Amino acid sequence: MPSTVGRRAERLAHVQRLARRVDRRTLARVGVVAATAYAAWLAVGLFGRPYNFFDMKIYHGAVVWWASGRELYDFISPGTTLGFTYPPFAGLLMLPMARIPVDVAGLLNAVGSIAALAVVLAGLLRPIVDRLGWPLWFTVGVAVPLALAIEPGRETLGYGQVNLLLFALIMADLIGLRWRARRGTRYDPTAGPLHRFVYSGAWAGAGIGLATAIKLTPALFIAYLMITRQWRAALTAIATTIGVTLGSFAVVGDEARAYFGGVLWQTERVGAADMTPNQSLAGLLARLYDSIETPGLLWLAFSVLMLALGLSRAANSRADGDELTAFTLVGLTANVISPISWTHHLVWVVPAVIVLADAAVRRREASRGLAQRPVQASSYGGLPGVNGLRPPIWYPTLTGLRHGVAAVGLYLLFLISPIWPYEHQLPEVSHYQDGLFGALMENSLALALIVLVAALPWRPGAEPAFYADRLSRPAAPGLARR
Repeated sequence: MPSTVGRRAERLAHVQRLARRVDRRTLARVGVVAATAYAAWLAVGLFGRPYNFFDMKIYHGAVVWWASGRELYDFISPGTTLGFTYPPFAGLLMLPMARIPVDVAGLLNAVGSIAALAVVLAGLLRPIVDRLGWPLWFTVGVAVPLALAIEPGRETLGYGQVNLLLFALIMADLIGLRWRARRGTRYDPTAGPLHRFVYSGAWAGAGIGLATAIKLTPALFIAYLMITRQWRAALTAIATTIGVTLGSFAVVGDEARAYFGGVLWQTERVGAADMTPNQSLAGLLARLYDSIETPGLLWLAFSVLMLALGLSRAANSRADGDELTAFTLVGLTANVISPISWTHHLVWVVPAVIVLADAAVRRREASRGLAQRPVQASSYGGLPGVNGLRPPIWYPTLTGLRHGVAAVGLYLLFLISPIWPYEHQLPEVSHYQDGLFGALMENSLALALIVLVAALPWRPGAEPAFYADRLSRPAAPGLARR
């Protein structure tokens, strides 16, 4: 009897020690999340600009103007030359804002954008943290403030923009394609029809379609789906875009005709191409030529080149089983070739940092695995490794280091955002006012986007969801034997 009681006491003490260790670990992680959020807040104050929901005030003023019975695209914000530039469907979505104060609308947009970003990051990081054994809540809790601290995140929230919401719509389709490829394994067949429909991924493409109807640049994702022969998702996106657009013609026909008949082609409504916050290829060329306008033929030639490069690399990434990098490359390409890409549009830098960081970790893991494989002495010219193990292979390790440095460098570039100390505006001040270094800093984000489109690595086999249908088909007899 005493021995039994002693064993029970030992087991209880072990459970108590484990509980204390878990509690301490959880508290430490909560502290790290809180410290990261505070550091992100300080970084926004240090590197950000004064934010007062500037763009949200334009949207709010436009829908208030529209709700009072006047034409939506006739609105010009007081003290500016800016008006409403989105398609009429976006105006219909924003119309309820007319009933609330503009500051409340900005705060609601910020809360919704942060929530959307958290959900997206949870979906994107889930395969990575599952492989590494990290808690998802902790990883997302650290990733969200880090993402909001850099230029696209803080500008989107501070100006009351919708880029994170559009980003979430597009990435929802990526998750849907992932679920569709795993259909039959990701949901309970006894569940309700709505549950089965959601986890079947049959709706994939609807998010891209809605994003395209709200803002036209996501249409490049439809082209990508068609190039990669993902016909169901492409047709879903096209049908959603057309259906929503035709619906806007039926509901607000005058505004729809005004937009597609004229406003769409009035690029001057959004500002001059050479403005510093325009970090697209068109803005880069305009500033290099020290001109308000972009040299048209040169921009067209380089845009076609970047389009072909970005889409071909995205297709190759998909073929090698990395869906996240494929979507990221398409988003970055859209940022580069768009005539206007303000800094708050550049949200595709967030998944680019994730891809680079995960590529570094994967290469480091690969180097460790290779270093532990037993080899024969003759494999190294009679120079066996210690205890019969392969000597360290430095190239994979250095490759991982290179990608890790690139991830950190890219994040720091968009955190510091060195374009603003060298902001210039023609014709008052030349873009070469501060010499070659100043011109390089003023165009640094645009140059980084071009380098990412050309050199962002993909991770073969990281998430081979797109071609799971092909893998599930019966193999040919000869292939099966091989």
